[in-house]
Amino acid sequence: MAITKEAPDRPGPDTDAGASPQDSRGRHLNSPLLLTMLLVLAVAAQGPLRRVLAAPVTQSWMTVFVAVVVQALPFLVLGVLLSAVIAVYVPPSFFARALPKRPALAVPAAGMAGVVLPGCECASVPVAGALVRRGVTPAAALAFLLSAPAINPIVLTATAVAFPGNPEMVLARFVASLLVACVMGWLWQRLGRGEWMRPPERPSYEGLGKGAAFWGSVRHDVMHAGGFLVVGAMAAATLKAVVPASWLNAAADNPLVAILALAVLAVLLSICSEADAFVAASLTQFSLTSRLAFLVVGPMIDLKLFAMQTATFGRAFALRFAPATFALAILVSALVGTVLL
Repeated sequence: MAITKEAPDRPGPDTDAGASPQDSRGRHLNSPLLLTMLLVLAVAAQGPLRRVLAAPVTQSWMTVFVAVVVQALPFLVLGVLLSAVIAVYVPPSFFARALPKRPALAVPAAGMAGVVLPGCECASVPVAGALVRRGVTPAAALAFLLSAPAINPIVLTATAVAFPGNPEMVLARFVASLLVACVMGWLWQRLGRGEWMRPPERPSYEGLGKGAAFWGSVRHDVMHAGGFLVVGAMAAATLKAVVPASWLNAAADNPLVAILALAVLAVLLSICSEADAFVAASLTQFSLTSRLAFLVVGPMIDLKLFAMQTATFGRAFALRFAPATFALAILVSALVGTVLL
């Protein structure tokens, strides 16, 4: 019986004899090559690009986009740093001791905690995620997420400066925002389901020193939340550039329509809560109550916040939490404005 010897594997015609599997795929597009191609394309089409960039609509879009990102990014970084501190340096048992054991009492306690933390809505999302990871009941973490950007000292001071002739606006904003935060926390405690909220993800830093774990956490959250911030800012800029200003003037004549219009505008503009009071003060054709709705809705739900909440807690959560918050914020603003304004 003849014995045959298998021929050794030979390299195919498209690969080199000494190439590894990684080398055989090395001809795919990489980032430097793609960037070079985009730069060449931009130089070749610089004439049409200049005309597009010079258009008023494009100028308006770029202004809004840059404003939203520049306003939000420092506070996003602040929230990321606080989140990393909570995740790395604060023991889990601290929150069990700091908050009441009963969720019904932990919700208002967490809501009032927003008074002492300067920051905006971009900062509150990663901090709320860190609280959930540390075992805080989601209802309390969500109350903090909604209250912190609306009732902290910086925001209330900015509101007082923006409305010097209406000091009652500061009290109305504080009361309405805290009520919405607490009620939403209680509603989640009562009606929320665990499968609706995806636990915030985080890479494992076990075995690393605290310093390395801290900066690893910062890098993860900046890249994760920052990308969604940019997407939300792009959407806000696009909508701002195409909505005619005449629509606002027509809406201001009807009290109910005015409240709904400014609530929707707050969602679309996605203005940082440290600056929204000055925008609301400039809308003099609207009533104080409708402007209160603008100030209550904006820090709780807007385009960039919806994107960031989706990234942190999942789409199922955001699709339920955002509409409920929006509707409750409008209702509470109308009631509080009728009483206090």
